[in-house]
Amino acid sequence: MSDEPQSVILESPHRDTASARRAAAEFLTRHCPWVDLEAVLLVVSELVTNAVRHTSGWWRLHLTAGAGSLVVEIADSSPRLPEPRDPDFGGGGGFGWHMVQRLASRVEVRALPGGKRVRAIWDRPSRSKAAHAL
Repeated sequence: MSDEPQSVILESPHRDTASARRAAAEFLTRHCPWVDLEAVLLVVSELVTNAVRHTSGWWRLHLTAGAGSLVVEIADSSPRLPEPRDPDFGGGGGFGWHMVQRLASRVEVRALPGGKRVRAIWDRPSRSKAAHAL
């Protein structure tokens, strides 16, 4: 990967959750091979699904891979910020936000005029940490 940040943007009028996962998988394989692909795809699925389910307007998924991190960002038209719920083992949900927070290195949420932005960030492991993990 070059030192220049690489990014991809997907817009809601042209995409669904499955196409967002496919585009993210292609992007990550090419630009961010160090990341846990399955974990990131779970987060992409959760964030896009929530945007589709809980907004009546647009959403935009933006992935950026830099030398030291991966940022998965979704902005949408809903001003309602994510909030953790107690998981409902009877099928009522409540697992996704907890999962996003556990899988990413950190998560940031920001209210925006006309909606919000959620960022899930993965820090690239340093070479010394990666060597000790082996």
